[in-house]
Formats: sequence, C-alpha cells, structure tokens
Amino acid sequence: MKFWKPLPSGVIAMMLCLSAFTFSTSGSVAHAQNRTLPDFTDLVEQVGPSVVNIRTIERAVARSANGAESPDEEMQELFRRFFGVPMPSQPNGPRQQRPNRPPQEEERPRGVGSGFILTADGFIMTNAHVVEGADQVLVTLPDKREFKARIVGADKRTDVAVVKIEATGLPPVRIGDVSRLKVGEWVMAIGSPFGLENSVTAGIVSAKQRDTGDYLPFIQTDVAINPGNSGGPLINMRGEVVGINSQIYSRSGGFMGISFAIPMDEATRISDQLRATGRVQRGRIGVQIDQVSKEVAESLGLSKAQGALVRAVEPGAPADKAGIEAGDIITRFDGKPIEKSADLPRMVGNIKPGTRSTVTVLRRGVSKDLSITVGEFEPEKVAVKNAPPEKEKAVVSSAGQFLGLTVSDLSDAQKRELKINSGVRVESVTDAAARAGLREGDVILALANNEVVSVKEYDALLSRIDKSKPVTVLLRRGEWAQYVLIRPSR
Repeated sequence: MKFWKPLPSGVIAMMLCLSAFTFSTSGSVAHAQNRTLPDFTDLVEQVGPSVVNIRTIERAVARSANGAESPDEEMQELFRRFFGVPMPSQPNGPRQQRPNRPPQEEERPRGVGSGFILTADGFIMTNAHVVEGADQVLVTLPDKREFKARIVGADKRTDVAVVKIEATGLPPVRIGDVSRLKVGEWVMAIGSPFGLENSVTAGIVSAKQRDTGDYLPFIQTDVAINPGNSGGPLINMRGEVVGINSQIYSRSGGFMGISFAIPMDEATRISDQLRATGRVQRGRIGVQIDQVSKEVAESLGLSKAQGALVRAVEPGAPADKAGIEAGDIITRFDGKPIEKSADLPRMVGNIKPGTRSTVTVLRRGVSKDLSITVGEFEPEKVAVKNAPPEKEKAVVSSAGQFLGLTVSDLSDAQKRELKINSGVRVESVTDAAARAGLREGDVILALANNEVVSVKEYDALLSRIDKSKPVTVLLRRGEWAQYVLIRPSR
C-alpha cells in the first residue's frame, strides 16, 4: 500500500504557474492558427467566373479509312526511319494492290489548358505553350458557353499569349500589384488540371524573383499545379491576379510541391504589345554572356561576383558598334546595377529598340561608360563555318614555361577570322596551365589585366609578374571569351 504525502507549497505554486503558462501558450497558438488559416470560398465566387477552360485541336491527315496505318504502311515507315530506304519488294510475289483513296482530314484533340478574362469584350490571357501549334482554339466559360477563339498573339520567350472570343459583358479579373506580394503570403489557383474544369488549389508564395534560366524571374509557390493548369491565374487574398501559372518542377510529370508563375506586371506589359501589334518588340545588343566567378571578381578588384561577363560580341551588332569587347564585364546598364548575368537580357529586352542607352563595362580593371543604341531582337543567324586560315610563319615564345604555356604570334589571317587586332595563340599546354583548363589553340587576349598585343609584349609582361602568385588570363576559345586563373607550380 502506497501513502499519499502532501506536496510542499512551493511545488504546488510552481505547478499552477506551469499549468497557467501551458494554457496561455496553447490558447495563443490556437488563436494564431485561427487567425492565419484563410477561407477561400469568397475568392472562388469572386474570381471563378473569370477563369476559362481552353481546348486546342489540330488537323491531321488520316492514313487509311479507319484512321490507322495499314501493316504495309507501318513497315514502310519503319524502313524509312531506320534504314533511310523504301522497304524491299516481297520475294514471294508482288505486293497486294490497293485502290488509291484521297487523304482524309480529321480533327484531333491536342491539349487542355486554362486562361482568364482580361476585358469584358473577350480578350483572354493564357500561356503561349497552351495554344502553340493549334489549328483551332476552343474556350469554355464557367457557364458552359463555348466559343471559337482567335489567337491575337503569342510570345514564346515569356510564354504569354492572348486570344479573343466574340462575346460581351464578360467578367474581367482584377490585376494585382506584384511588388506588394510577400513570401509566405497565401495564394490560390483556379484551372483545369487534367481537364477537370474549375478546380481550386491553394498554398503560399515560396519565393519571388526565382531565376530558372528563362527570360523572366518567376514567382515560386507550393500551390498544387498539374498539366491543364497552365495559363490559369494565381490569385492573392484580395482577389487580384498576381501571376500566370506556367511551370512545375517535377520528376514524375505531376505536382511535387514546386510551381512557378509568371509575374503579372511582366505579363501585362507583354499582353499590351500583343493586343496592339500582335507581336512583342524586344531590345537586344548582340552579346553572349556568362556569370562572373568569385575568383575572377577577386582578380579584377571587384568587391563581389557581380555583372555579366561578355564571352562573345556579334559582328555588326549594337554592342560591337558601341565598342564592347569580349572579356568586358558589364556592370551597369542605363545606370542600373547588374547583380547577375541574367539581369542584363531582361533589362535590355524591356527597352524599346532604337533607344540610346549607356552601358558601363569593366575592362582590365578600368571602368568605362559606352553609349549604345539598342537594336531589335530577331532570330539568331546560323553560324557558317569558315575555311581554316592559311598558315603563316609566326614568332614562338617559351618564356611562360613556369605557367606551362608556349605561345606564338597570330597571323593576319587568324586575326581576320577571329575579328581581333591583338593576342597570342597557345601552341602547347602543360602543368599549371593544363590544370587551369587552357587548351592548344586558345588565344590569350590579356595577362594580369594587361592587354597582350604580341609575343614581344607577352614576354615583357611575364618578366614583371610575381611567379609565386596566381595569374589572371583572359582567353578566347572559338567565339567565346572567358577568364582563367593559373596557379603556378611551386
């Protein structure tokens, strides 16, 4: 038998305090949960009537009366694809002759997406990939009315498209201010995942200005987005559209918790141009760029790795006319700093072609402001491979053996081919230079932030270099320029 003993008064007081604290804490947690968990029913009623289902159809020629290829036709196609020749005749006799039938055209469903109403007279925004390649676009409203839509314009680089239906009195969405959107804020999506119309999902904003390598920075969310949601709106708690659901990160093809939406301010700018002219005017300057590494930034005296490294300049392009060179680091454009290389094409693309701007470059440690007239973006031209230049007798230097380099002067023909006026050609690579990634045939344009005009100047620069410290080399490889840090062997 156990006996109960009264507890000391101090222990009882402590237990009462802990109990009160627990009750207070649990109460505040419950209050916080009640305060932060939203109710989306009003938003669905408000925005739902403005979200549409988009179906696309393509026309295809039927290969036979029942829409399927005959066995002989399938075998012929197999031989054409894998052997590049027609199927040989059958050894046991001629093939059975079939009457010639005229080709039959049939309509095939191509895909399903979403969109939302921009104006009461029938302009609708969606993704460019939803309507790409479609012969016919059908728009179904929430009230089940269906319309044939006309593609007003589509911009593949930003994945924004505008279509038009002949209707009036439609309920347009309200456009929100993306700059007010905060990470952690609740958002909602409405669309047609897997063709299931008027489906609602919700989540939070996971990140803003997410750089995925595309032309625009995206809004990242954990809202459930699946095939068919593309083109649908991302909606904030005020019932405003802040983005177009466009992409997902997935290993399975389905939702995995990471979705991307096009910011609505960018989408609106694109849609305005599409509605006005059917196309988007986008600025360009004609450079190939790369990130600035930490090592390169330190060697050039930059406080941090920022800017866009120019690896190549297109001949005759605005950058070429402005005097920008391969190896330059563009640090500012129109006075705005470039934190990472992806900032530059976005800044330039937003400028109207023909505008005169100022570009700031860092060239071998010296900052320069150059005036440039922005050109208009057009499809890239296919590069034509030039014939190898004729070999000319060149001066060879082995003074850089401590770096693992043997170089020679460039011939006039080589300079013309590369469109450069100076530099030395790498003839052989060993030791430190090989470890740094240099190759035979590379052209050294600068050494330790000093321009290399010829082998004579290359040798003079080497004589002044501290042979125990890393050396920064600006080199040209084909059409690309890049910085390399060579650490001499000890």
